[in-house]
Amino acid sequence: MLNFDETRYLRIQDAAVAVAERLGETVHTLRADGLRNVYFLGAGGAGVLMIPAVQLLQRRAQVEAYLENAAEIVTVGSERLGTGSLAVVPSLSGTTAEALAVARYAKECGGTVLALVGDASAPLADVADIVFEVPAADDTSSESFYVQSLGLALSILRDEGRCAEYDHIIADLRRLPQALVAAKEAFEPMARRVAETIAADGYHIITGAGPLWTQAWYYGTCILEEMQWIRTRPIHASDFFHGTLELVEKNVSVIVLAGPDATRPLAERVLAWAPTVSDAVTLLDVAAFELPGVSPTTRDLIPHVVAAALLERVSAHLEVIRDHPLTTRRYYRRLAY
Repeated sequence: MLNFDETRYLRIQDAAVAVAERLGETVHTLRADGLRNVYFLGAGGAGVLMIPAVQLLQRRAQVEAYLENAAEIVTVGSERLGTGSLAVVPSLSGTTAEALAVARYAKECGGTVLALVGDASAPLADVADIVFEVPAADDTSSESFYVQSLGLALSILRDEGRCAEYDHIIADLRRLPQALVAAKEAFEPMARRVAETIAADGYHIITGAGPLWTQAWYYGTCILEEMQWIRTRPIHASDFFHGTLELVEKNVSVIVLAGPDATRPLAERVLAWAPTVSDAVTLLDVAAFELPGVSPTTRDLIPHVVAAALLERVSAHLEVIRDHPLTTRRYYRRLAY
């Protein structure tokens, strides 16, 4: 595979699964101490990556779960954030200004701050009460944060008696890193073609539903826009028909992410209509890739993890085709803003 270090990848993803397991003891202690609610308070892409875990808790758990914009909650405040609150702050660098500010704010309110970082010596780790470290980089952080936050959500559900299949899912997650490598290998030829399609146009509508909506948003905004300077319009598959469809013309690129979970019909609705107008519709069907040793129950929980792993292959080809390294920035962390 192009520019891919399998050993490094497996080390990072195995570490993320290990954190997902270790979170169980932390959650049990916090609930015994009177956990009232959980706030996910990431900034930028790291915050967005928490959405699937938040939704899992909101739909299945007894404890209240909130996703807040880090900078905004510091500005406007929250009456519910305080004693008995767990504030989850993900930041790969551990130096993001908004993440540091919201961690300090949560502590001032009386909450317990749990940091998910790539470097335990970073400033955020000094502020946090609980720190979990998985050294990673931008090309591997999506899967890592997805799995860590899933582990946290599953631990809460298990501790509430609402996840009888917890041990089975964790066993599946242990097998997932190697399964993702196999999926990447199978996807490599298509990854090149998708990268060529993206490179050929300066604007793309990218859509998905359920957990894949999160990955659509993240890939469009944090990879194509930030790292490749390609304009995108991320849109939830159901919202596609409430405005965005009017932007579709014959040559407008529409990229659809679809998975095996219950939200697949929402993506299929876009797939049924978009090709009647555009001849530039691209499907990334996560359900088409085998994950040896991973049960259907777990697969339904992780379509975004699989999509992130596959799209990394697209990014690897894209930076070569466009001669634009993913690390190149004009403004981000280059200027004061």
